Amino acid sequence: MTELSHISRRNIALIPAAGVGARMAAGSPKQYLSIAGKPMLRHTADAFLASPLISHTYIVVSEGDGYIDSVIAPLESGVTVLRCGGPTRMDSILNGLRALRGTVADGDLVLVHDAARPGLTPGLIRKLIAGAGDAEGGGLLALPVVDTVKSTRGAALATVPRDGLWLAQTPQMFNYALLLRALSEAPDPHAITDDASAVEMLGYSPRLIEGHPRNLKVTLPSDIRIAEMYMAQPEQD
Repeated sequence: MTELSHISRRNIALIPAAGVGARMAAGSPKQYLSIAGKPMLRHTADAFLASPLISHTYIVVSEGDGYIDSVIAPLESGVTVLRCGGPTRMDSILNGLRALRGTVADGDLVLVHDAARPGLTPGLIRKLIAGAGDAEGGGLLALPVVDTVKSTRGAALATVPRDGLWLAQTPQMFNYALLLRALSEAPDPHAITDDASAVEMLGYSPRLIEGHPRNLKVTLPSDIRIAEMYMAQPEQD
């Protein structure tokens, strides 16, 4: 990558937020549940809005979303809501990328982040961009596995060596053209468990950048208290 292209390249945040969060058993989609006094999605968006490295933030919601306007003001600076969400996370991301065609350059970096990870910080965003911004295959935040791993796939219980095992987090960052191609050409959408897996199918090896436990994904009601515990602590680089 030339110095000029590095300077002109932008970092764009894309947050898929069209899910319903069925496992939360809540009265509204989980991204709108209150955590530490404000909606989860607001925490997520604020991390990107507070980062000087992010040029713009796009949030993908379903066409009939009735909550987003109370969380993100229609004319709020630095963030745009795209009402093109699909039935799956992958569909929402792909629809969002297609909606940005002509607005985002092929070489711009897109940081895809789960709306249900409210513990993201500008420091983690900076760490990802610094660690993987020049990698051909992009990169993602992840945590090395520290617990003993057991497998029940065979006839008997087995212990799996944890060396080299990582737990993927988000953001996951790739240049716009590569991510659009990877998701568009994915042979089996059901095999795409995250954006990196689609890029890996093209033969690339995204770079793993160590994240932080505070960046957990809120999936179950019990996760809310854990997220609030982490978010009560000051950010540490």
